[in-house]
Amino acid sequence: MIVIGGGLAGLSSAVALAEAGLRVRLLERRPHLGGRAASYVLPGGEHVDNCQHVTLGCCTNLEDFYRRAGAADKIRFFDTLCFAAPDGQRGTMKAAPLPAPLHMSVSFATFPLLSFADKRGIAGALLAITRCGGHPADVSESGAGISMLDWLKKHRQTDRAIRRFWEVILVSALDEDLDRMDAQYGIDVFWKAFLSTRAGYRIGIPRVPLGDLYDGCREAITSRGGEVILRAGVRGFRVTNGRIEGVEREDGTMETADYYLAAVPQDVLPELLPVEIVDREPAFSNLKKLQTSPITGVHLWFDRVVMNEPFLTLLDATTQWVFNKTQLYGEGKENSGQYLQLVISASYKLTQRSRQEIIALCLEELRNVLPATREAVLVKGTVVKEMSATFSPAPGSDQWRPAQKSPLANLFLAGDWTATGWPSTMEGAVRSGYLAAEAVLSDAGAPGKFLQPDLKPEGLARWWAQES
Repeated sequence: MIVIGGGLAGLSSAVALAEAGLRVRLLERRPHLGGRAASYVLPGGEHVDNCQHVTLGCCTNLEDFYRRAGAADKIRFFDTLCFAAPDGQRGTMKAAPLPAPLHMSVSFATFPLLSFADKRGIAGALLAITRCGGHPADVSESGAGISMLDWLKKHRQTDRAIRRFWEVILVSALDEDLDRMDAQYGIDVFWKAFLSTRAGYRIGIPRVPLGDLYDGCREAITSRGGEVILRAGVRGFRVTNGRIEGVEREDGTMETADYYLAAVPQDVLPELLPVEIVDREPAFSNLKKLQTSPITGVHLWFDRVVMNEPFLTLLDATTQWVFNKTQLYGEGKENSGQYLQLVISASYKLTQRSRQEIIALCLEELRNVLPATREAVLVKGTVVKEMSATFSPAPGSDQWRPAQKSPLANLFLAGDWTATGWPSTMEGAVRSGYLAAEAVLSDAGAPGKFLQPDLKPEGLARWWAQES
């Protein structure tokens, strides 16, 4: 079994297949594992994630993967979400001892950064989502899909409610602007994370650099007779009579196996296949219709402590999230300075701006919400732009996402861009890996099950889900 790609999709499928008894050879072109959820070391010795990635309580497959990889204890979960407005005012949200979907109602009702009119409209829209079990008729009956922004306007959301509530959560979760986002994806986020269960919204953040999460993956593969080969890029597949006969590596060597699993980005896969096959098979040719969205990560090192919270969500700002990496890594006692990582999803407006301009913009926004930064010295700063960080969850984009079993007899596909029912998230990537592993085993005549079910709706949400 050859798996091409060492991101989350490739790693999850490779670990699952190795556990099922297949001898797996994983080829990764980079010098490290993790794909878009990886880390690297700067010349000064600092460990930098290409972008901060988090998990939620509703991400059942990602949790299962971390367990298989021996990384479950490297994730720290938080129950309180903290928000900051440009005037410095703060607000928090957390669950109260009430059944779903009422568990967030107390903190929502007392949240100081929204007006009564904002909350009334939001509550009405959340109720509409809950009463249909996360599948509103005005979305499912729309055919090609409608944008989240159009759905929110239809449900009479105020401009501030859109800006300070829906946009803050959804743009970060789905890496896309509301007017380019399929409404069903956005509704799924609120149903699965905030409404159907009490624990779905809990945010999990790695306590270590992202690269340290995957050490167990190599062991899980190699201890079962497999191989993990880094700096092993591939040129393409050799195809004969609708079947993969081998894959050529960039060094000219040919690798062969009974089964092949491509866990590469959707724009890379067609380049690995003969042109005539791509043109003939819609599963491959339609991939060009999937667009991508950018993410920008900003890394700032200050000469002193400027932030006490582990993370903070900014309202009415270009910067969306601020992560206190020094605290999250447990380095505060030894280090008098502080390292913050800022995340800006759907960062279209920043793609042409220089590193210096982006850092200056972010510093200005931080001075509004973190007063200590006004006197602090910025020791070092860097910017990481992921121009094609995720596929865009545009209205109707699900129709272009292929199944994990490809039209070629022994080629299988994994990637958050395949048909998983989830958008481009780490959870979606792991789901694709598990589904691809199941497809391989089914084809081999030894069916196996890896995909974990969603959290079951609880409380009143359970009753509404059954009624819908």
